Amino acid sequence: MLETDNNSAADNLLCEVDCVHPEVIERFSTQVIDVNQANDLADLFKTLGDPTRVRIMDALALAKGEFCVCDLAEVLGLSQSATSHQLRVLRNSKLVKYHREGKMVYYSLDDNHVLGLYRQGLEHISEK
Repeated sequence: MLETDNNSAADNLLCEVDCVHPEVIERFSTQVIDVNQANDLADLFKTLGDPTRVRIMDALALAKGEFCVCDLAEVLGLSQSATSHQLRVLRNSKLVKYHREGKMVYYSLDDNHVLGLYRQGLEHISEK
């Protein structure tokens, strides 16, 4: 019986008539994101779907600058190897950038767009 109730609830979320609004279709069919962009955006959100990577993003946002890998690892309570691995994933998604100074590697958020994305996400989850 519970399965029937779930199906009923899902059915209530569908249009009860087969009616197409040509003006809506015409207006939005050429504007909706294309499949390739949708895949790229989904990949970006998958990258952000890991709590360790979110914590790295948070530390870099708080730093308002750079963190060397060894300091970042200490702040997060992770090994340098684990931190470096997660930074590589973030770098491959163009969320962070790095530069090397001698034996040290420094990371920061890639740009203000990334900082804005992070802050908006944090603001969204903080809403009540």
